[in-house]
Amino acid sequence: MSKNLFDFTEKRVLVTGGSRGLGLEIAKAFSIAGADVVISGRDADALDEVRTVLKGQASIVQVVAADLVNEAETLVLRSAELLGGLDILIHAAGIRDRRSTLDMSPADFSTVVDVNLAAAYRLARAALPLLQRSGSGRLVFVTSIAASIARAPDPAYTASKGGLSALARSLAVEFGADNLTVNSIAPGWFVTEPNQALADDPKVQDFVNVRIPLKRWGRPEELAPAALFLASPAASFVNGVTLTVDGGMSAQM
Repeated sequence: MSKNLFDFTEKRVLVTGGSRGLGLEIAKAFSIAGADVVISGRDADALDEVRTVLKGQASIVQVVAADLVNEAETLVLRSAELLGGLDILIHAAGIRDRRSTLDMSPADFSTVVDVNLAAAYRLARAALPLLQRSGSGRLVFVTSIAASIARAPDPAYTASKGGLSALARSLAVEFGADNLTVNSIAPGWFVTEPNQALADDPKVQDFVNVRIPLKRWGRPEELAPAALFLASPAASFVNGVTLTVDGGMSAQM
């Protein structure tokens, strides 16, 4: 076993949802750890800014704009072309619609499920043959604590993230014989762009003080080490699990 279990030199990594928030911090972490990284997102301008920020890293960082609902396979093939193959896929892209069940149309519900779950399946299906050829492939889905606990109103997001965690377990069982692990990370409450207004709300902070044992929101950079661990040789026998990173929120009654 390597002396440095978290050295990703010569590892080829694709990170989706990497133009901001949790995905961006994960992409930064792999770049700093020496991996060659392709970062994907829907906003080409935001991706160009990310590439500029990470340009000084020792590893190779490239960006590919893609809509995962329609371009998942194209993204994987293009990323593999740029990297010369694929060893690790971190899927952090997703959307949220907090409308209640009676306020959300079936079509809008389906949109969230398609982006958060069906697109993940398409992405994984395209990437798995490449990860099989890697010899030590790693696939990590970023789900949510909403996959196992619920807070109303959030039916579409909760259902889609629960399905994503189940998909990770299913793939872990199916592809484990190829020395390929599939796991998921379940973030709790992190201060990202979509959550900034909530994080600034004193009433929400009162809830955080009661509900989260650490009595604070998570910082995006605090999620990245979980992705590094699950993709590293240190986690070579970790397969089909969900690593919860929530400050103890889901552990507390």
